[in-house]
Amino acid sequence: MDGIIFDIDGTLWDSTDPVAASWNRALRENSSLDLTINAEILSGLFGKTMTEIGNALFPRLPVEERERLLNICLEQENDYLEDHPGIFYEGVIETIKKLSEKYPLFIVSNCQRGYIEVTIKSGGIEPFIKDHLCFGETRVSKGQTLRILMERNGLKDPVYVGDTQGDADACREAGIPFIYAEYGFGDVPDARMSIRSFPDLIRMFL
Repeated sequence: MDGIIFDIDGTLWDSTDPVAASWNRALRENSSLDLTINAEILSGLFGKTMTEIGNALFPRLPVEERERLLNICLEQENDYLEDHPGIFYEGVIETIKKLSEKYPLFIVSNCQRGYIEVTIKSGGIEPFIKDHLCFGETRVSKGQTLRILMERNGLKDPVYVGDTQGDADACREAGIPFIYAEYGFGDVPDARMSIRSFPDLIRMFL
């Protein structure tokens, strides 16, 4: 194994409450929609691409209006998280520091530009993440985004840690092993490898 790649939401942290707060404010200020976002709604959408989330939340809006409103929500989300960060799962930061002593660490997410940067800054883990890539930069599937990150870092045999079936499917597309974070938002009943808490990675790889 020559690297470990992480998902964010449901794997490293839970940002559903602050993201919901930022989106609700954006919707009130920039639309007439009678819609309130909550953590439960977001937990079912995290892991999807931004386009898929916009389609799910604003299906009746014309495409251009949907994209405009989605972009406003995402921009306000990044700004809001600077001062109201998500909650890292127990042991995440300490485990990342330990794993980085032996393996190069990476992040791949279906999020917008800027979200990964806010996350790693909030946890003070920038020095331990060698590279990261997101849907907002590539505009392609997560499996393809994984391949792009692997190619530009010369990775031949990495693993990916995520929490949804979409993550498992992306790993299948990219041809790499998947480790299911059982504590996250999704359900992957046929996962071959899994962890019940993030520090389980220490016992698995160190």
